[in-house]
Amino acid sequence: MEKPFNQWNTMKKLLETRSIVMSLFFHEREVWWCSVGINIGVETDGKNENFERPVLIVKKFNGHMLWVIPLTSKQREGLHYVKISHDRGVSFACVSQMKTMSSKRLLRKIGMIAESEFDAVCTRVIGYLKKSDPALGGVLGGRSH
Repeated sequence: MEKPFNQWNTMKKLLETRSIVMSLFFHEREVWWCSVGINIGVETDGKNENFERPVLIVKKFNGHMLWVIPLTSKQREGLHYVKISHDRGVSFACVSQMKTMSSKRLLRKIGMIAESEFDAVCTRVIGYLKKSDPALGGVLGGRSH
């Protein structure tokens, strides 16, 4: 199936012209609908006319730039996923898909996750950032799979 890159490009142009007024009102631990777009290969795509999906805000750098982790409602297990709960139910954070985004992509807030769940997500992210030793088959001081 061919991906709708032309439609996404039109939406992306609209997002670029958005005002940044909303950007002051997002915080870490919040879950938002975000226009993530149509991406390449195994990168997580958005859905619907806004090419959106829920994301967890992991780090706010300033009012314009943030790190997000895409969420899925499909039950997932393993090193790459962390189960979280928010105001609309349960989701699975796909930690391996964390990315830098512009706050212009944020569409509407869904809710906030508990500090303990956020700590679990951050711990998993930190595990990804540890130096790997290929001879050991994974992350130093921990399991890779």
